[in-house]
Amino acid sequence: MELKRYFIEFSYDGLAFHGWQRQPNALSVQEVIEDGLLKLLKKKIPIIGAGRTDAGVHARQMFAHFNASIKEECLKDLVFLLNNYLPKSINIISLENVKETAHARFDAIERSYEYYISTVKDPFNNSFHYFLKNIPDINLMNQASKILLNYKDFKCFSKSNTDVKTFLCDIKNASWSKKESQIVFSITSNRFLRNMVRSIVGTLLEIGLKKRPIQDMKLIIESKDRSKAGFSVPAKGLFLTKIIYPSNIFLK
Repeated sequence: MELKRYFIEFSYDGLAFHGWQRQPNALSVQEVIEDGLLKLLKKKIPIIGAGRTDAGVHARQMFAHFNASIKEECLKDLVFLLNNYLPKSINIISLENVKETAHARFDAIERSYEYYISTVKDPFNNSFHYFLKNIPDINLMNQASKILLNYKDFKCFSKSNTDVKTFLCDIKNASWSKKESQIVFSITSNRFLRNMVRSIVGTLLEIGLKKRPIQDMKLIIESKDRSKAGFSVPAKGLFLTKIIYPSNIFLK
């Protein structure tokens, strides 16, 4: 039976994992899913993720690709069996056959994240939001967020000593919303740098809490210097929420 390429769609609670990517001395989401495929398909199958989420970051929608020989009628059964094998913190949503050249990382054309903040202490949701006692100025932060749309180079928000070839990102949306005690930052771009969203949120919060003026946003971005930007907010409030691919890579 010939090898085919598949996209696996899944979600996960990142609290128990040291990020997406397999590591020698820490548990990762990639390792757990690969172990599940090994158990069920009786073959070691490496999977390539759509990106790398840091330790503690969650995903409502994540994709990875792998090559395997699976009968078409067995795809739904494999999703069911994988979910039975995997811990409760990972849920397999679907498994689809794609073109043999399809790539979970490089073919993604749009990614969206949300960051959750609570202004009240909530013991039932503590693992999924950043508790902030002081309420920031949402209008100020939305004004500062619009400045992001005027730039492409976001080296200032990237983790230092990263191995990327370019710091260019096309941010299409960046905005804040508030409902009762919950504050949410939403951002969409073609790609993101390591630690980018968390450092953007930290910088915007400093503006919203009036610890620095809104004019600093332009100066920070143009400086291309990470030390000029704000702090990185905790990983637990960050969710990868959506990844979009061209429809023609999926085989129906």
